[in-house]
This record gives sequence, C-alpha cells and structure tokens, in this order.
Amino acid sequence: MTSVEIVEVGPRDGLQNEKLIVATADKVELAQRAIAAGVKRLEVTSFVNPKRVPQMADAEDVVKLLGRPEGVTRIGLVLNEQGAQRAIDCGMDQLGAVALATDAFGIRNQKQTSAESVEVARRIIAMGKAAGRSAQVTISVAFGCPFAGEVDPARVVAMARQLADAGPCEIALADTIGVAVPGQVSRLIAAVRAEIGAIPVRAHFHDTRNTAIANVWAAVEAGAATIDAALGGLGGCPFAPGAAGNVATEDVIYLLDRSGVTTGIDFASLVTSSKWLGGVMGKELPSMLARAGGFPEGEDA
Repeated sequence: MTSVEIVEVGPRDGLQNEKLIVATADKVELAQRAIAAGVKRLEVTSFVNPKRVPQMADAEDVVKLLGRPEGVTRIGLVLNEQGAQRAIDCGMDQLGAVALATDAFGIRNQKQTSAESVEVARRIIAMGKAAGRSAQVTISVAFGCPFAGEVDPARVVAMARQLADAGPCEIALADTIGVAVPGQVSRLIAAVRAEIGAIPVRAHFHDTRNTAIANVWAAVEAGAATIDAALGGLGGCPFAPGAAGNVATEDVIYLLDRSGVTTGIDFASLVTSSKWLGGVMGKELPSMLARAGGFPEGEDA
C-alpha cells in the first residue's frame, strides 16, 4: 500500500461528545484548517436530534458557512431518513449512514435493532443515490460492544454483504469503544474485503485502550483504503460508556509518512492546528505528536 486516504472526522466525531459547546465559527475554522493541510474528505457535521447531541444543533449553519471548498467531499452523518433528507436539502456531498453490529447497542444508540439498522442504512444509500449524492455506511461496534461484549466477526461480514448489495461507495468498520487489537483488525478487514468485492473498506479507531495507532497500521496492511482520524485525538461516543477519543490525525500522518505511505496531508500544519484546537477547547488534547513534535527535530516547525 503506497497511498491511503484520510477522512478528518474532528468537526463531527471529534466534537460531538465534548461538554463545551464549540462556536459555529470555530467548527468552520476547524474544517478549513483540515482542508488547508490537504484533507480532501471530512465529516463536517451530523444531522441528528439536537436534544440527544446538542453539539450538532448548528449543522445547517456549519454547512452554509463552510460553503463548497473545491475538490473536497463534505460528509454528513445521518442515522435515519429524516436526517438524510436534511443533509440532502442543505447540499451535503456525501451521506454517512450507520449500521450497528449488536441489538444492544443499536437500541440504545439509534432505537433500532441491528437488522433494522441495516435496512435503514440501505434506504439512506438509496436516498443519496436518488438525489445524486454518494453514500457510505459504517458498521459501528464492529470489534466489540459495551453492552453485548464480544461481537461475532461472522455477523459483521454478513452485515457488510447485505450493505454492499445496496451499492455504497465504501463500507467502514468502526472500533467505536476502542477494544480492537491489530490481529483482530487484520482478520476482520480481510474477511470483509473478501465478501464485498471492489467496494473499498474504511477503518475507524478510538484509542480507549492505547491500541488505535497499532490498529491503523494493521488496517493499512490488510488493505483498508481509507482511515478516519480526528485532529488532536478528540472524540468519543455519547452512547458508548468509556469510549475515548479518535486516533489523532497528526499521529496517523506521522506513522504513515515515516512508513512511506502517501496521504497528501501536511504534518506540520496539523500540529499547528492541533495546538490551536487545544486553545479553543481550553485543554491539552490527547495527541502524542502535538506534544512530542516530529522527527527529525523541527519537522513540525
């Protein structure tokens, strides 16, 4: 693998679980900084019930203020048809649906069983296509569930097969609560790729148990075309107890750059923006590379 695409999820998954309500202008600047660093795809916001996720109450305003940056795919997370229609109406480029690997998590997170979430995701994909937009789907808690425990890989593979039949532009496997380890990642990505043909696989990791960066490398070696990451390592799921932040974008870029894998994203720019984001949030962010800096010394200057 000589190149990997990065999806910056900071504006959505990075911020959604933060108690501090971030100003709309700062959310837009976060997206703009990621784009300036070379990001070509990013989760701009989510179209969900603001009573459940107050941080995302300004979804339409964020999209309007960001505009349509040239050459950039703006993704809107949607959990149901109502959210999908909102995303379509405000001009999102791509819909991001979510299917849940367990009933226990699905009912708490989306008020859907796992099977129901697959059907809803399939309908969202169809809505996106009908509106001339692309649509992708993430299989959440693919590596482990906070309520049901271990997740049978065969269940995830079967879900991927059903979702692939709807024709998404990609299927993502999400370690929503940060329990995966590299061997598990390698096996599941290989099994899913074998079932879904030419549809690319994306990988999404949280660093709850300090395995996210190792899992990123395992995913890349297993053939994942795209990796999700959040500037500064912010993030978490409001419906997954104990879930820590996403793997930090700057940490991922350092890993890939030093391993000869091209991303097209400028590491030094990310470090500067991570420090800016820490100021916005009023705290030191989890990112290791924003603290340690690049190597050789001065690479992030």
